[in-house]
Amino acid sequence: MEIHEIGEGGIDEQHTGAHWERLAPGVARRRLPGWDATTGAVAGTTGALVVDTGSGFGEGEEIRRGVMELFGLPVTHVALTHAHFDHVLGTAAFPGATVYGTFGDRDELFRDAVAYGVPAGAARDAAERPVPPVHPAGGGLEIDLGGGRRVRLVGLGAAHSPDDLVVFVPGEVPGERAVVFCGDLVEESGEPQAGPDASPERWPAALDRLLELGGEDALYVPGHGAAVDARFVREQRNALARRFGVS
Repeated sequence: MEIHEIGEGGIDEQHTGAHWERLAPGVARRRLPGWDATTGAVAGTTGALVVDTGSGFGEGEEIRRGVMELFGLPVTHVALTHAHFDHVLGTAAFPGATVYGTFGDRDELFRDAVAYGVPAGAARDAAERPVPPVHPAGGGLEIDLGGGRRVRLVGLGAAHSPDDLVVFVPGEVPGERAVVFCGDLVEESGEPQAGPDASPERWPAALDRLLELGGEDALYVPGHGAAVDARFVREQRNALARRFGVS
């Protein structure tokens, strides 16, 4: 398995394909092939948390094995940023994990996956496999992964999807950069997508809350594309406000 360090200034400067990038000590992410969706991993001393599980069972298994290889720890927790097929259909590959977020309607996930080119058999297999119970995190919660590593899950409500969740990973020592996994509230490799389940009028406000959470110095990890800084998030927020005619 290849591991890439993040580029100068903390921003990834190239598409890393199927390789893992280290974003900070104990924090990594991978840009998955196909839709360039992000999966993330955060390690403590007793377990690891995975952010989003990919577009199918096989991809989820590959993520689980990669996290074990990267950190030598089992995946004990999973956070799903939003219930779109390319971010949740690998969840069945984590049967022992505690899962937070929203999984979504299985029939709808199947239809969307097929519409985007996933073979029907693979899509149905992923959609029908049993997943661990999924716990809501709308009010926000903190997960202790051991060794002082604490991760905050923060629900931002309806924006890109009906129920967007972000994952905030503070630096372990003073001065270490925080990392925020944004899901598809932020996209770098293309224009943010507003499907029929989006709430565009709430999206800019959700990004305001995201920026309040991470602050000016955090590294923001989009649901698709390279990691960005606060300025990029703010510019995308303003572009969305103009696009949808909201303040």
